[in-house]
Amino acid sequence: MQDLSSWAVIACDQFTSQPEYWEQAREIALAKNLPSAYSLILPEALLQGKGREDFAHINSMMHDYLEQNIFTEYKDAYIYVERTLLDGSIRPGLVGVIDLEEYDYQPGTSPQIRATELTVTERIPPRKAIRDNAELELSHVILLCDDERRELIEAFKLSKHSMKKLYDFELMLGGGRIQGWLVQGDHARAFNTRLASYIKRKSRELSLVFAVGDGNHSLAAAKACWNEQRETNQLARYAMVELENIHDPSLKFEPIHRIVKGVNPDEFIAAVKNDICAGIFGSSWPITYYAQGKKGTLHIDRSKGASALIVLQKYLDEKEYAIDYIHDTDALVKLSAEDGCVGLEMPPFDAKAKSDFFRVISDSGVLPRKTFSMGHAQEKRYYLEARKIR
Repeated sequence: MQDLSSWAVIACDQFTSQPEYWEQAREIALAKNLPSAYSLILPEALLQGKGREDFAHINSMMHDYLEQNIFTEYKDAYIYVERTLLDGSIRPGLVGVIDLEEYDYQPGTSPQIRATELTVTERIPPRKAIRDNAELELSHVILLCDDERRELIEAFKLSKHSMKKLYDFELMLGGGRIQGWLVQGDHARAFNTRLASYIKRKSRELSLVFAVGDGNHSLAAAKACWNEQRETNQLARYAMVELENIHDPSLKFEPIHRIVKGVNPDEFIAAVKNDICAGIFGSSWPITYYAQGKKGTLHIDRSKGASALIVLQKYLDEKEYAIDYIHDTDALVKLSAEDGCVGLEMPPFDAKAKSDFFRVISDSGVLPRKTFSMGHAQEKRYYLEARKIR
């Protein structure tokens, strides 16, 4: 089995403020003078100053790799993967394709496959510029299913020993370990049966069946390309994703906190309490705030929206407050002590929040930007498999 540790690199939208991470990744990826996915992507951290020549070079590398026959092609197949994370837990997933006719990121639409967070359209063009003329796609998209019965993916834990193992290696720069098995024949047909049953059941319950957990902007670029290539390239109709179950305990959602800047903390807190908080205990969501070295609680009125974050973010946007987004609670507390700042601690994604996740999206549409992060940066999807799209 080939060593793929220098081939696989992490999602291009990670470590955007740490170009040194990508310099290390480049050194590791190219040190052995072997093909690497690094040559087929453009990290966002290095996007500044890049243009058509850089996009064309990536497309040229894809063509060269295809000419060199470095890939093994598996038709009519999925890949079952198990990712060992930093805490030792194992996150299962299934790599396959979705029909972009069933996906849309535009607000006000109700497709079966839906974005979870607001799409920033300015982030689409660089991805689209690469994909427009690309022969291959490498995907970091994670698609979520709401399979509380744990029938879709979890069944492979029992059957993987009868499937061909494709890879098993350590991911670079602390990414953990990944293993993959080929899903074909009877195993693929059995999954398709389970999938059809799941889609039928969920279609009766909610207005969506799948939700994009990571990589929505890349998927949006794929949709834009398909809209332009409908008459000339049917391969562009599909996009590669990894399907994961939101109910799997290894799939951890981390809240993203808010720092409001340039305000009088006392006046800001008073305004929030007056405008979007409830006066009756029990009809509200409690939100902890930090300001001037102190902390308190805001009781967001449940009648104003589907979740505390939806109500709060809408209010902050309408009032045009300056906001920073913070992952770490300790950093939130520290920054909120600065003059003119208020820290707003978002509630954790516990088991109930995960159970309600699809219902909230079904009822309210996309969530506000920067709602959650799926695990730590090192635990995001690595580019590993590739698929021909031209």
